[in-house]
Amino acid sequence: MCPEEGGVMPLSRHQQLTVMVPAYNEADAIADTIRSLQAQTQPPARILVIDDCSTDSTAEVARACGAEVITPPHNTGSKAGAQNYALQFVDTEYTMAIDANTTLAPDAIEILMAAFDLPDLAAACGFVIPRHVRTIWERGRYIEYLFAFGFYKPIQDYYERPLISSGCFSAYCTARLRENGGWQERTLAEDMDLTWSFYERGYKVRFIPQALCYPIEPHTFGFMRKQLKRWSHGFIQNVQLHWRHLLHIPCLRSMVAVALWDAVVASAVYLMLLPLLAIVLRSPILMLGYVLDVAVVAVPVMFVALPRRETCKALASLPSFFILRTVNAVFLLEALANEVVMHRRFRVYEKGH
Repeated sequence: MCPEEGGVMPLSRHQQLTVMVPAYNEADAIADTIRSLQAQTQPPARILVIDDCSTDSTAEVARACGAEVITPPHNTGSKAGAQNYALQFVDTEYTMAIDANTTLAPDAIEILMAAFDLPDLAAACGFVIPRHVRTIWERGRYIEYLFAFGFYKPIQDYYERPLISSGCFSAYCTARLRENGGWQERTLAEDMDLTWSFYERGYKVRFIPQALCYPIEPHTFGFMRKQLKRWSHGFIQNVQLHWRHLLHIPCLRSMVAVALWDAVVASAVYLMLLPLLAIVLRSPILMLGYVLDVAVVAVPVMFVALPRRETCKALASLPSFFILRTVNAVFLLEALANEVVMHRRFRVYEKGH
């Protein structure tokens, strides 16, 4: 790195980075998040915790760990709202947003920020792995992430169109983030909305699989229900909002079409058509469709799990994935019916962890 005029070395990217940590009642988890940021090989210039009017000791714990804490005048009602409130206090070239229950691998910031060598880059996201893999729901999510981030996401990145820059761990060019008006609050999936808005403006988004983060995923059905409902409605809301622009972005258009097919047609076949045909035609052989489905998921998952030395964990978790997938299909179909058919928009942001 060459010195600027006067012999002053320019700041490296991590020295121009503010990490936002939106938090509401996260006293039990936020200390681990802050410590993982402080322990980075390239720690950020600022760690900014947005205590969204918590009713527990989130703010006190964050301050005790050495983070800068700000509190909105009232609860913003969503992660996007908390982050938008904090954006006015960011004075660095780059902004990172991570969830208050998410820790990072020690070199995650160093690896992720290197992506900003690319011109016209607006955002970069990393590989997401559940921190705990114990309950049915955590195991299902673990397989879902291995499949999505180990198979789908690299394909999307090859075509320079990751479907979503994950809200739990992403970095942004601050100027381009402000140009978009921050995180829009018009849908329940603000990270998807932001990603697609960047594409519409001609900017790039990258997926960096070597940059790892570890969120705490829902461990009970009650928490998972809230998260799946929010994600399902958020996806449908974004398709409704962006579909005209999607038609003009070929790769993204195809990826969203595949996601919609999986969400609607595949879900209906998986939940209803195959069992119904097997009963009506009295042909159990039709149930082999489920066996083929297992292979389609298991093979790429094993390719990802093997180098991580997690083959046994992945094999033991596969049945949980299909339980989660079935439940997820129900929520997607419910979201489609409410948002598109009955025009009943779901707008309540419920925490899913």
